[in-house]
Amino acid sequence: MTTHEMIKNVAKSVIHTTNDLIEYAEQKVVSRTLAQNDYLTLTLFAFAAGEGISSHASTGDAMIQILDGEAQITIGSEKYNVGSGQMIIMPANIPHAVDALKPFKMLLTVVKPPSQS
Repeated sequence: MTTHEMIKNVAKSVIHTTNDLIEYAEQKVVSRTLAQNDYLTLTLFAFAAGEGISSHASTGDAMIQILDGEAQITIGSEKYNVGSGQMIIMPANIPHAVDALKPFKMLLTVVKPPSQS
């Protein structure tokens, strides 16, 4: 029986420290995709201070969990400072942006609706 790999880029049946699964790089945004399909994306990110992702919108709700550091998250015209151990949900179809106030790591979960056929 062939199985489809659902979670990738991380060893299974091993205890991991989430922060150790991604490393900072000077003047860069580093990402590591853990799962991606039509309905769900799980991605770890590490942002150097001053780096960011410009404003864009997604067809799904996007949840950011800050693992380390601090980010400024812009949703529509509102800005939120989110720190280690906190999370925020960016609603579908609303422009949002992410900026590193200091180096930070996050787990991004995007949940998309079933396609309308």
